[in-house]
Amino acid sequence: MTGTDHTQSPVPFIQPVRCGIVPPYILARLAEAEDPRFSVASEAAKRSLGLDAPLRGLRATERRTTALPRPSARAVPGVIHRTISDALHLQTLPGRVVRTEGQPPVADVAVNEAYAGLGDTHDLFWRRYQRDSIDGRGLPLDATVHYGREYDNAFWDGERMVFGDGDGEVFNRFTISLSVIAHELTHGVTQFSANLAYQGQSGALNESVSDVFGALVEQFAAGQGAASASWLIGAGLFTEQVQGQALRSMKAPGTAYDDDVLGADPQPASMSGYVETEEDYGGVHLNSGIPNRAFYLVAEALGGNAWEAPGQIWYDTLTGSGLTSTIDFAGFARATATAASARYGHGSVEHDAVLAGWDGVGVTLGPLRAAS
Repeated sequence: MTGTDHTQSPVPFIQPVRCGIVPPYILARLAEAEDPRFSVASEAAKRSLGLDAPLRGLRATERRTTALPRPSARAVPGVIHRTISDALHLQTLPGRVVRTEGQPPVADVAVNEAYAGLGDTHDLFWRRYQRDSIDGRGLPLDATVHYGREYDNAFWDGERMVFGDGDGEVFNRFTISLSVIAHELTHGVTQFSANLAYQGQSGALNESVSDVFGALVEQFAAGQGAASASWLIGAGLFTEQVQGQALRSMKAPGTAYDDDVLGADPQPASMSGYVETEEDYGGVHLNSGIPNRAFYLVAEALGGNAWEAPGQIWYDTLTGSGLTSTIDFAGFARATATAASARYGHGSVEHDAVLAGWDGVGVTLGPLRAAS
């Protein structure tokens, strides 16, 4: 047993802030850039920060007054329903519908990448965890491409995926990375399950869970085992002018990029580097590196495919009854140990790998270790 699955009955959920893939500290550095090589990117970053700012002011505990749209009738379980729209470089959603479920590819590569990425994400959650879309009830998956002008981000707004085109100097189009698409859709999964508040450690866990399943969708689609995977989030987003591989590295937080304009990746890899800050909802994009590496250490220890035992444990934790919306790292660690024990047995290889993974980043379970 892994506890009660929240996804099978309607539950109140928190108004999500705009969960963008690019941390505001990267955009802020880019907005201040004086290098003429990045003049377009600098202006694009300023506009992108301006677009994100109003939603950044929403309180993470503000409640929605309406429910998300649901199918008019219960769909056949596991059958995906995708709709891709084109914002035509405006900031009005959803935009013009350009591809729906079952239609062939179109001439627009961003439309096709979004369509495929939604499918790959749905595929992992359904085939591996028997989750019927992001809400567990067959919710149609909607996405909008070409949002804004040179918009440097992609986000989940509580109802749909939205992708910018990037500025072309620092950022490529945001549909280029499957881990980005899956990351953002996983914010929807979290919204409909644990509903982790987007602030402080619970917010960093919210970001980390999206990184975990973003990486797992990419690995599952490519058939990659834990040992051969890159564990990068957002590989391909940076242009060749940037000294960096991706936005984040789960394997080695703090090493994803080191660039004259963007600076060095500031993510800590363990609690010894934990960042206390009021920026970015209390450092949700910074401190997510700590639980990210904990998951990687679990996957490394178990070997094989990370979407199997490690992913199952994290999924059981996310959708079980052991999380509160404001849970901290230690509480989440205990919940993963409990989930591992429930599914694989106390003292199993999987259970011990979970304990060791959290120990490896400085999150220890103390006296609860033996009782998890």
